[in-house]
This record gives sequence, C-alpha cells and structure tokens, in this order.
Amino acid sequence: MAGKDVKFHSSEGGEFDCYLALPRTRGKVPAVVLASAVHGVNADLRAIADEFASQGYIAAAPDLFWRTIPGPLPRDDDRIKERSQPRLEKIKTGEADLADTLTELRKLPQSNARAAVTGFCYGGPYAILGPKRLGYDAGISCHGSQMLDYIGELDGLGRPVCIIWGDADHQAPAEVLDAYRHATLRMKNLKLHVFPGILHGYMMPENVKAFDRKTRKFSMEQSLAILDGLRSEEAVRKRRRTG
Repeated sequence: MAGKDVKFHSSEGGEFDCYLALPRTRGKVPAVVLASAVHGVNADLRAIADEFASQGYIAAAPDLFWRTIPGPLPRDDDRIKERSQPRLEKIKTGEADLADTLTELRKLPQSNARAAVTGFCYGGPYAILGPKRLGYDAGISCHGSQMLDYIGELDGLGRPVCIIWGDADHQAPAEVLDAYRHATLRMKNLKLHVFPGILHGYMMPENVKAFDRKTRKFSMEQSLAILDGLRSEEAVRKRRRTG
C-alpha cells in the first residue's frame, strides 16, 4: 500500500513535505508519525510508513530538515552532519513540525484524533518529547540517539513509551542503557528492550551491516500493539471479533 507526498502547513509559516500513507478502512483509527534519522524520509522510512498503513493505521513521515537541507540524503553525503547540528537545537526546532503534523492528521476523516510517534536514530528523542508536550498519546524509539539528554523529560510522563536498542549500538553505551534500565524501575509506563549483538540502525535495510530482520519485526509488533491500544474500545472489540 503506497503512500504519497503531501504538503503540510507550518505554524511558523510556509509548508513542509510529508509522506502520507492511509489505510483502507471506513472506521476512525490512530496515526503514527515517523521521526526520521538524519538521512531523512528515504525509501526505508517510506516502506515502514506503508507497512503501518497496510496494518490499518494512518502513517506520516514529515521532512524534519525542510528549513535547511530538505529531502532524503544518501549515507555518504557530507551534508548529513550539517543538517543535524547543533543537535539539541535542531531537535528543539523540529518539535513544531511534529506538533503541526499531528494537527494536520487530526483533520483527516480516518483519524480518531489519537497518535503515537516513532523515532529512529536522530528522531529517537521525539518518542519522549511527543507524549511529554506535543500532544501525542505514546512514543516508540528504535535505535535512538542522544537519548541521555532527554531522560529527565520522562519525569511526570504517564503515557506509554517504548525504547528499543541493541547492546552493540554505539549510540547506546553502557551508561545510557543503565540509566534507562533504572528509569524503568520507577516508571510503569516505560518499556525498555535491549537485544544482544544488534547494531545501530537495525530497522533500515539500506544499512546493510546493521539491518536485522528479527529485531525489526519485534519493533513493528511493539509499535502495532501500542497503536492498537489507541483505538476506541468499540473498534478494538470489533477488530477482535473479525480478526
């Protein structure tokens, strides 16, 4: 189920590109917004959006780099570092795009007004920031980077957050994993999954060395379970009867 490129309005003025994949459903369903890695909305991310749509959910992948260097970039492009630095400042700027994307998705006739954000690598922090203050109902991070800078944002957050890493991920050294493990002890809504031997970027087939089909499947299943929980109770009961 292929999506299409659309334009969404920015609250700052102007428009930004977003890849939008819609499910074939008559009912109202939740949405998932994909916060990309520094490579942008490339073929790998579009395929993930299409997969979510095929499972009955609205999926959107906004271009978080539209202000500077828009569009997808290959892994060996020298401009990748330029578009993502200074990192914390750029992530802060992107919060507006995540909020604006959610506003646009809620206008769709298929939307039940609920949504999760799934962040990959650079986009990982939005799995926390989205439900903390951008209006999202849940967050999922797959091989997120810079995550230690945002662990304090978990304080007071009651919405579900799922963090998934490999223990061979250079963005998740021992001190980062230990910090998040300790956080799970005091937060029932925070789930952490760490897979032995899995590298950074395991979700993306383009990353040939790191891609791991089994861990990707697990991550999609976790995301779909969270999205299923964002359906209305009536929709969940109907889905179970027919499924």
